Amino acid sequence: MAEASLKQELSELDLDDEIRRLKVERNAIVLAHYYQESEIQDLADFIGDSLALAQQAKKAEADVILFAGVHFMAETAKILNPTRTVLVPDMNAGCSLADGCPVDRFRAWKARYPGAVVVSYINCTAEVKAESDYICTSSNAVKIVQAIPADRQVLFAPDKNLGRFVMKQTGRDLVLWPGTCIVHETFSERKLIALKQKHPEAKIIAHPECEEQLLEMADFIGSTLQLLNYVENDNAGAFIVATESGILHQMRKRAPQKLLIAAPPLANCACNECPFMRLNTPEKVYLALRDLTPQLVMDETLRQRALLPIERMLALS
Repeated sequence: MAEASLKQELSELDLDDEIRRLKVERNAIVLAHYYQESEIQDLADFIGDSLALAQQAKKAEADVILFAGVHFMAETAKILNPTRTVLVPDMNAGCSLADGCPVDRFRAWKARYPGAVVVSYINCTAEVKAESDYICTSSNAVKIVQAIPADRQVLFAPDKNLGRFVMKQTGRDLVLWPGTCIVHETFSERKLIALKQKHPEAKIIAHPECEEQLLEMADFIGSTLQLLNYVENDNAGAFIVATESGILHQMRKRAPQKLLIAAPPLANCACNECPFMRLNTPEKVYLALRDLTPQLVMDETLRQRALLPIERMLALS
């Protein structure tokens, strides 16, 4: 009965207006990833990829940070802002990369390579960050690895596709954790070839989390922000986009005259949408701001240990 009453209450509200009101009332800022649904992106104070969001979180002055993304992103905001209240619209918004790299297995893997430098993609838990020497994002992973002396062995986790891309760009022989993103590994090479034949004028652009055979077909490979900028600035009139389809909302805003085609997944499904990102809804954003819950709480010792490799990344970015 309570659930039905809440649904009725929410249906009668202008959620956009209520969220804007609560942001002022709570002195709150809403940070959203490009993979969020379009309505949440339009309500956000700042939209970005993982690196930009980490940088924005570091300089946030609001009392409350609502992070419309996934759990590890909100953890990063809390690591950088221990005195702020960090809200997550849905605590179940996880990440297949983070879930596939539990800290106990990560420690055992790391112990097999004593003296190695550990670079972890930001798509990992705070516990794994705390075990790492550097954190990176897809936009700066190459730069981070290049900054490590050439005579040092480098472990790279948890995304093997991004790690393989970094190896090609740097010429370094990295030891890779065998993790993948459930969205980026779902794109079909066969369907992409067929789509390219249908739109021969379209450029294929891809995120480096994609499988290697798709990256070999791409005209441009880059982070979410780099893909967005490429669509806006390149003179091509059509693009096939191999990453989470939420980015198309911002691409259409930046380049409304261009044809944007989401790369097709293996199955006839919405598999190119991250199921974790899509757990967040405007209703949950409103309730989180209204009730100041769910809040992300972190042990201070863990936070301080995880902060160091993030600060190293930000210093190099």
